[in-house]
Parts: sequence; structure tokens; C-alpha cells
Amino acid sequence: MNAGKSTSLLQSAHNYREQGMHALVFTAAIDDRFGRGIVRSRIGLEAEALLFDDSTSFMAHVSAALYDGTVACVLVDEAQFLSAAQVDELARVVDEHQVPVLCFGLRTDFRGELFPGSARLLAIGDKLSELKTVCTCGRKATMTLRIGEDGKPVTDGNQVEIGGNERYESRCREHWREAMHNRVGRSVPKS
Repeated sequence: MNAGKSTSLLQSAHNYREQGMHALVFTAAIDDRFGRGIVRSRIGLEAEALLFDDSTSFMAHVSAALYDGTVACVLVDEAQFLSAAQVDELARVVDEHQVPVLCFGLRTDFRGELFPGSARLLAIGDKLSELKTVCTCGRKATMTLRIGEDGKPVTDGNQVEIGGNERYESRCREHWREAMHNRVGRSVPKS
């Protein structure tokens, strides 16, 4: 949250376009906060994108694009919503078509649990780069708090609930743990 993932994706897409190259940009169909098929950053940059959901075949999209011309890169926003099988398929795009794939997303949910897509990306990704954001204390934020309508941290619920700054806050592990502890009135396991 708030580390500039979408901004970095949009900058990458721009860099390819500027060189006359085509990048396929995907975003999760489930996230329609800015309209369907739009990747938008908090600083106002945006671009159209293809939608993906559980039924999306990335190999089919890339194969069709390669048939019609060239694809220089595949960029995936909200990669935490990929399935493990889709991550494997994207790896095949790299290995079989030599098309780079860059995935941008969250590692963990509001409970500190890995998303399935993120877990698979961590397992088989060629290169992992972390974009830093900061906690309210100024330290590196690695955790995400989900905030309820009452303004307090949420400790349980569905793993996926779409929202932005009105629903989620970035925290360092210490302050995430403290907020979760205060909400439930019990200890959260120590790392």
C-alpha cells in the first residue's frame, strides 16, 4: 500500500511506448475503483489496461499479440490477485516467448498472510524488488491494516476487500502488531 507500485508500472509502460514498443498492461477485474480496465496511481497517472480474473489465459493474450506484432513486455497490476497457476503461466511467457513480465502487487493481506499469487511469485520469480513506503512513525512499512467503518483495525474477514486509503493503512510490523493487539485485546504472535 502506498509504495508507488502502480506509478512504477505506469512509468514502465510509458518507457516502452516512448521507444515504440508495445507493452500489454493488465489489471484485476475485481478492482474497479477507478473504472473497469484502468490502472491509476495515487498521484493521478493512469492508463487503460486489459482485465484479468481467474479465467484469464495470459499465454493466449501474449500469443495473440505476438501473432499480430510484437510484445515487448507484460505488466500486471494488483498481482496479488493472480492465481498460482496464472503465475506459472506468466513464467512460461518469459521462458517460452522471451517476453519479460513485471508484476506489481502486495505481498500480504491485512492479517499478515500471503496472497496465493504473491506466494507463488515469491517462490518462482526471477527477481524481486521491494518498493518502500513508510509507517506513521517514519519507519519502513511492511504491513497493511484494514480499517472498519468504525475507524478501528479489522482483524478478520475475507482476504480480498477492495479499497484504498479510506480502507487500508500502511504500518511497520511493530505498529501493525500493536494495532491488531489493541483491537482484539490479546497478543498477536511475535515474529
